[in-house]
Amino acid sequence: MQAFSNHKTEPFRIGFLLIDGFSLLTYSAAVEPLRAANELAGRNLYEIWNIPAQGARATASCGAIIPANAHVGERVGYDLVLVVASNDSEEAKQPRLLDWLRQLARQKIVVGGLAAGPLMLARAGLLRGREMTLHWALNEAFEERYPDVTVAAQLFVVDADRVTCAGGTAPVDLMLAVIDTQHGKAFAQQVSDWWSHVHAREAKTPQRSGHAIRYQTHNMRVISAITLMENHVTDPLDLPQLAAAVGVSERQLNRLFNQFMSEKTMAFYRKLRLKRSYQLLSQTAVPIRDIMIATGFVSPSHFSRLFKQEFNQTPNEARMQPSNSLKQI
Repeated sequence: MQAFSNHKTEPFRIGFLLIDGFSLLTYSAAVEPLRAANELAGRNLYEIWNIPAQGARATASCGAIIPANAHVGERVGYDLVLVVASNDSEEAKQPRLLDWLRQLARQKIVVGGLAAGPLMLARAGLLRGREMTLHWALNEAFEERYPDVTVAAQLFVVDADRVTCAGGTAPVDLMLAVIDTQHGKAFAQQVSDWWSHVHAREAKTPQRSGHAIRYQTHNMRVISAITLMENHVTDPLDLPQLAAAVGVSERQLNRLFNQFMSEKTMAFYRKLRLKRSYQLLSQTAVPIRDIMIATGFVSPSHFSRLFKQEFNQTPNEARMQPSNSLKQI
């Protein structure tokens, strides 16, 4: 947390660049610990500046309105500017916003992003050679687009003067870490207790629950098979290979998946790959044929038919619609 440990003056000025459709949960999780710190200290330790991408207000995905108290390009003397976004919208691609972020970085202001916000930093060329994180649902698309950036599957990352965070409730932990660095662990714990957030999570805490919780099973054969499936999306394994790898017969593996996942092994595997293809379709501009290949399908007609059965829309239709799964990131 070297980026924050040398700050000597108060208040610490944090700007939130709000991209319309941002998650109110993500924004509040960042702002409320700062507000609580001010209240508990009895003075303004932190100044919060709301910066809509354009106009006089920003609109969250739930319809909540956040009025501006600063604007893009305005000289405020920020110590930190965080982009808050839920998806890679057209608004987030505006050259004037990317230019402003580059300008802030040249001025040695710490810049960062929450949830999908790091996508803007990457597009602006501000994450090259850095370690970073973003919401787990965006990882696949991000890694396809920016192979020169190291993605860490954790709550938040502070790499020198770049700050990235998974969004959701993770900004609470990020801000508690900032408060800890600047005002001490005891005070940060007071802020944490204020919100009944008894234990601040460390930066390296995983963003997602493990397979056992996510799939509601503790059967190690099933968990091992799912891990193999996730690691072999582009080059799918067949049933004999999966069964041999986890040390059971094909019949026994199917029996386990029927018992614990309520469907046959290869049907589960196919759905996993189709879900991955949906993420790529909705989050990237990668051609549909390339996505088909990247998720282990060979025939365009077969891929399209299975996709339509699973999601009740064709791959082309999915591409044209904004991803509903990202609305509250």
